[in-house]
Amino acid sequence: MCYPAREFKVGQRDVHLGDVDGVPVYIGALQYEAWRHTQLLIDVVPGRGGGFSLEAPLGVRFLTRSRVFDEVEQAWLDACPPRTGPSTA
Repeated sequence: MCYPAREFKVGQRDVHLGDVDGVPVYIGALQYEAWRHTQLLIDVVPGRGGGFSLEAPLGVRFLTRSRVFDEVEQAWLDACPPRTGPSTA
């Protein structure tokens, strides 16, 4: 789902995957554990998305493609702690 800026509260355990056109992309901690070995590529394609996502009225939808990281990439990623959402402390 894509939300307008500041309309989605990022949780302390959510993991920052990166940015798309300067917009941060987060995944829940449990999802991250399941997908941490996989590169996720987010595309915008013509078509109807679902629900209340920001892109729904624009006639486009997000499409996620994936590939498994190779051993060298995975070793590098394992050495880097994931960036999480803001601390509540």
